[in-house]
Amino acid sequence: MKKLTAAEEEVMQILWNLEKGFIKDILELMPDPKPPYTTVLSVIRVLEKKAFISHTQYGNTYEYYPLVQKEDYAGEH
Repeated sequence: MKKLTAAEEEVMQILWNLEKGFIKDILELMPDPKPPYTTVLSVIRVLEKKAFISHTQYGNTYEYYPLVQKEDYAGEH
C-alpha cells in the first residue's frame, strides 16, 4: 500500500470520519485557512488514482467514499 502525503492523509481522515461525502463536506471539516476547492479536488483525484477512494455520481456531482479502511492503512504505516 502506498504512503500518503500529508494533504492526502488529511482528506482521508475526514472521509474515514464521514464515511462518505461531497467535496463541500470535506472542505467544511478542514481547518482554517481552508484550501481552495480546486486543491481539494486535485487531492481527491490523486486518491482515486491510488485506489484509496471511489465515488458515486449524481448528475454532475460526485460523492466520495473510502475504499481503504483506516485500520488497514494505519496497520501498514
